Amino acid sequence: MKYLGYYDISNREGRYFSLAATNKMDYICKSIVANGDSVEIVSASIGSIKGNFKGGEFSIANGVVLKKFLAIKRKGLLKKLCATIYSFFSIFFYLLFHTKRNEKIIVYHSLGYMRSISIAKLFKRFHMVLEVEEVYSDVSGGKKDKRKELAFFKKADAYIFPTELLNQKINLKNKPYVIIHGTYNVEKPIGVKHDDGRIHCVYAGTFDPRKGGVAAAVAAGTFLDAKYHVHILGFGGDNDKKNLLQKIDEVNALSKCKVTYDGLLSGEEYIKFIQSCDIGLSTQNPDAVFNATSFPSKVLSYMANGLRVVSIKIEVLAISAVSDLLYYYDENTPEAIANAIKAIDLTVPYDSRKRIKELDTKFTEEIKNLLEKI
Repeated sequence: MKYLGYYDISNREGRYFSLAATNKMDYICKSIVANGDSVEIVSASIGSIKGNFKGGEFSIANGVVLKKFLAIKRKGLLKKLCATIYSFFSIFFYLLFHTKRNEKIIVYHSLGYMRSISIAKLFKRFHMVLEVEEVYSDVSGGKKDKRKELAFFKKADAYIFPTELLNQKINLKNKPYVIIHGTYNVEKPIGVKHDDGRIHCVYAGTFDPRKGGVAAAVAAGTFLDAKYHVHILGFGGDNDKKNLLQKIDEVNALSKCKVTYDGLLSGEEYIKFIQSCDIGLSTQNPDAVFNATSFPSKVLSYMANGLRVVSIKIEVLAISAVSDLLYYYDENTPEAIANAIKAIDLTVPYDSRKRIKELDTKFTEEIKNLLEKI
């Protein structure tokens, strides 16, 4: 089955893709393969910042093949225009000549290729399973984009959503759907806990001040004592990082709690560090528009590594399949976050990995049933 999205396996060619999106696509592919099917990922990542690169087909996992088109360097107005036109026709003609009537195709929702998909679907009448992670126009605020998105959503024959709230917002005709909060890959224990007598908390994510997460995590240290160490992992612009380090210095000067910035880690190094901690912090601005429908991916990342999770209480989490395992705070203040951290009893048995395994088994069955329905 075909699976369309912005995808690549590395940044060597400088193609445009989201690591979070590719990780989720990889997981869904794995679930489909587990049910005895195979997947051809059709990458819409055609523009490049490094140069022109040939396309081709590549085997990237058991039962999974990646189809890539020619990558065009997007430098200068003319080349950007050419890349945009090439992107439209590459996707359109591929679907026109390489799909069959009533064939099932998964499409990772993007504003970039809605028109190509819509026109191709008119000709080929394939069945589209639309994976919608968020309504992009909710963030951009563009009325024109909003109309286009809502019109495109209606063309789907089935859906994959991260939350039940997004299903209620988009799936007005109650078409077949499945909910998958994120990737349900359990990480094996490879990290070693700190032996300094402190309780180690970690915030891993963006430093974007609009999200508000990292600032809240650091500020919570003001209301924690010497029993605690708050670690910050993540990424952001130069100014965001500078402001973060300044805030960390201010908190360390006021509190006996230790707060440190530990860099941007990935792969096994990231997993080991996360597993060396006890509590994961999913702090964020509860009033942000995206919180109404998107699921915080870091929650599952922490749980997959065996951590307890402290989070602001938002509806998408409160009605989720992991709600009963989370430790909530209701008021978005540093003191409330600190109180939620201090209320955790680490001696009480806790097994978040077991829940992630259960969700993995459940989704594998649900995606099979969904694809059989349409």
